[in-house]
Amino acid sequence: MVRGGSATAGPTLAVVAREAGVSVPTASKVVNGREDVAPETRRRVTEALDRLGYVRRPRFEVSKPPRMVDLVVHSLESSWSGAVLHGVEQAAHDAGLEVVVSAGLNRTRGARPERGWFDKLTGRGSAGVLFNLAELSPAQYAWLAQHRVPFVLIDPVLEPPPGVVSVGAANWQGGMTATEHLLALGHERVAVIAGYRRKMCSSARVAGYRSALVAAGVRYRPEYVRYGNFMETTARHRMLQLLDLPQPPTAVFVCSDRMALGVYEALSERGLRIPDDISVVGFDDLPEARWATPGLTTVRQPLSEMASTALRLLVAMMDGDRLEGTRTELSTRLVERASTGAPRSA
Repeated sequence: MVRGGSATAGPTLAVVAREAGVSVPTASKVVNGREDVAPETRRRVTEALDRLGYVRRPRFEVSKPPRMVDLVVHSLESSWSGAVLHGVEQAAHDAGLEVVVSAGLNRTRGARPERGWFDKLTGRGSAGVLFNLAELSPAQYAWLAQHRVPFVLIDPVLEPPPGVVSVGAANWQGGMTATEHLLALGHERVAVIAGYRRKMCSSARVAGYRSALVAAGVRYRPEYVRYGNFMETTARHRMLQLLDLPQPPTAVFVCSDRMALGVYEALSERGLRIPDDISVVGFDDLPEARWATPGLTTVRQPLSEMASTALRLLVAMMDGDRLEGTRTELSTRLVERASTGAPRSA
């Protein structure tokens, strides 16, 4: 069409709005990536845009490398987040990128970004996003897909939808390694204290624990399996429950170092010594594992390496590269310290 003496390519936004049955401001919100649009409305407008061939302004110049990415973490107070930040910062420096860090995950809403966060992302013009320990809603996944925003999940809470790229640790192998270590010391009454039952890493670590028992011919005891929420206070309560069993365990595999500190507290309350009375193995190898007394034997998952790997995958996606797979798992290894030993009966 010709307007004011100059040719314009493609339909106007008003035509798109009429085709989708919405107002022009609503169509503009979808084009500009605003979050305050109902999912069904966003779908209709997006389909109209594609059907009519509306040309959207690119998010960044193709001829120039992207300069900024977002990292979303649930908290800036934990040593876990510190390790992730270190890995992302190092890889971003190598790639010549700037990183915007948001502590924008609302744990009361299932570790999802706070309302309005996607509007801020659009306003910043970030070229991609890393989500750490996030549980995105179907509508948020749809928003990212419709606006063609590259993103990678670091240790996702739940199994991501097909095609979503994620990076994590070999949790099943880590759970098996921790349990095998305790079995090799002579323990047969081995308990496990896990995090959220539905979380991917929790279920995988408990599955590894159970596989190690089966492989060693040791009886699996359902009462020895306790779930919590990765908090010290909850782990303390779960350990006290285990100690109150008619036949308490002689060793416990705790699925995070932070929870292991709660286990230490529970054992101290009961006057039990580590590892003389009970052996403890953690998971993560955070600085707290080295500071604990006695030093905590734990399974190291490479948090900084996971984060840097995720950043490199994100850069490849922003450059338009096709990835060979969607799930990357980095290996774990046991770090032996002073919190494990043979049971008294041995």
